[in-house]
Amino acid sequence: MRKLLKPLTLTLALHFFNAGWSQNPSPRPVLAAWDGMVIAGYVDKGAFVNFGGPCIKFASKPYVITLGMLPSLRIKEDKVAAGAKKNSPVTPNLGAGVSFAYKHLALQVPVYYNAKTAAADGRWNIGIGAGYRF
Repeated sequence: MRKLLKPLTLTLALHFFNAGWSQNPSPRPVLAAWDGMVIAGYVDKGAFVNFGGPCIKFASKPYVITLGMLPSLRIKEDKVAAGAKKNSPVTPNLGAGVSFAYKHLALQVPVYYNAKTAAADGRWNIGIGAGYRF
């Protein structure tokens, strides 16, 4: 009986939470494969362009807040010694972040990870961006 108590309690709690949530007029979270945003911004002495990605979206017209993954193109010139090999200035990258949209104006706070190299430790970098929401 004790083994069934935890799953039953969890199931009932989720059921009542969902029932109460559906009667509440506040925005409910929605999973989206693509939110329809194009964002350009600045992070770690370079630029990025992303198109939004899979996210959890809270919408209450005309406002939208998303928390999700950000498939991006990062644009950053490598600073290396003369004669040393360089990385490409444009590289694909995956970040995560929060986006706020009001009608068609979108603002974003993304976080990207730079992997460890021979010259620097790996670290997270926070950026800022603005763009258009379709």
